[in-house]
Amino acid sequence: METEEGEDRTPLLKESQTGTVPACCSARYNLALLAFFGFFLLYALRVNLSVALVDMVEPNTSLAKNTTSNVCPEHSSTINVPRNTTGEKYSWDADTQGWILGSFFYGYIITQIPGGYLASKTGGKLLLGFGVFSTSVFTLLTPLAANLGVGYLIAVRALEGLGEGVTFPAMHSMWSSWAPPLERSKLLSISYAGAQLGTVVSLPLSGLICYYMNWVYVFYIFGALGVLWFFFWMWLVSDTPETHRSISHAEREYILSSLKDQLSTQKSVPWRPMLESLPLWAIVVAHFSYNWTFYTLLTLLPTYMKEILRFDAQENGFLSALPYFGCWLCIILSGQIADYLREKQNFSTVCVRKCFTLIGMIGPAVFLVAAGFIGCNYALAVAFVTISTTLGGFCTSGYSINHLDIAPSYAGILLGITNSFATIPGMVGPVIAKNLTHNNTVEEWQTVFYIAASINLFGAIFFALFASGEVQDWAVSGYHLHRN
Repeated sequence: METEEGEDRTPLLKESQTGTVPACCSARYNLALLAFFGFFLLYALRVNLSVALVDMVEPNTSLAKNTTSNVCPEHSSTINVPRNTTGEKYSWDADTQGWILGSFFYGYIITQIPGGYLASKTGGKLLLGFGVFSTSVFTLLTPLAANLGVGYLIAVRALEGLGEGVTFPAMHSMWSSWAPPLERSKLLSISYAGAQLGTVVSLPLSGLICYYMNWVYVFYIFGALGVLWFFFWMWLVSDTPETHRSISHAEREYILSSLKDQLSTQKSVPWRPMLESLPLWAIVVAHFSYNWTFYTLLTLLPTYMKEILRFDAQENGFLSALPYFGCWLCIILSGQIADYLREKQNFSTVCVRKCFTLIGMIGPAVFLVAAGFIGCNYALAVAFVTISTTLGGFCTSGYSINHLDIAPSYAGILLGITNSFATIPGMVGPVIAKNLTHNNTVEEWQTVFYIAASINLFGAIFFALFASGEVQDWAVSGYHLHRN
């Protein structure tokens, strides 16, 4: 099998070593960079509500039945600048806040599989572009919806999710035409790392905007930036290398020749063998498990920082962002390491995917549980949550791009399927966590962390047992089974 792998890789290596297809200023890396900014804005639009919500709710409502003051001492620096208090306040209890935070995912889950299917038929450029555009427009409408009532806010957030639901399947579908097999980890890690950096920037920036201006500007600023990005995307991007206006002939040939034995020529989607594929279900379980932890922290970390560790809004944003900065760095570095390991033929694709997934899921589980047992030690709490989220970055070069390994032609549809299951934690995770933390005690948050860690551990083991690194028989038509 090792000889076969070497034979498959040789043409790619020879061509890339000639220097005729440099990465710098290439069409495929330009696409990765534009996608990076797109996902940066998507996650900024997704998480800004987590920070703004702290400022939107009347203090007495969010602290109802709260025993935090008996757990940890006040821990906030004195800030001389007067806090802006012009923003409207709403009396939403903890359960209502949980539903508001989870409502995004009710729309998000609906468009996953249709988005992947449409992208495989028509291309991902328009879907991704209009996904970001619609999410931005509904973000601009969020303050109006909040004023009209909680039902309107939940509806607008669900519509945001509807638009954003097509984006990841559309991007995966585009990469199936753009990413040479030995550059997949690099290219996808660059584009999807934007999501983490969007979280890193938007959490503290949203806190500062709330503090010095008014929470409504959180939605106006990020919404306007999303609309601006849309115009650049529509002007500069093409669905495939063949249709790109300024790609070099050498790069076009390099990409097309590297993918020629991996793509299917059949028109219909092989739904039944696809859904019966154990390697696909390995990705489903891993994706679901990882997202339980990720979404729980993404939506509730600002609340945890405020209610348990008792940082003020300004500190809250910066410290909430720290874990995602670590994750962003880890995604970029692990993508480079994964392709280095595969290109030098030290490890097979399946070995790299499994190892990176195990590190990216078991590591976070251990440190997340540890974070619940250090009480009011602020430095350790922030350190453990940061390490936990940082190690999760390994998963991007693990299960997260395994769709392209097992079925490049249907990568968008596969991601739609796995992301549909992986959206469920976003819908129920915050609601369950809010219900478990009515009194905001350390013990209650320990339970939240225990649940997330247990699910992570199960997902890691399942993926390690059943994942594959080969293009599946059902994913190719008229070609031999090809190993990456």
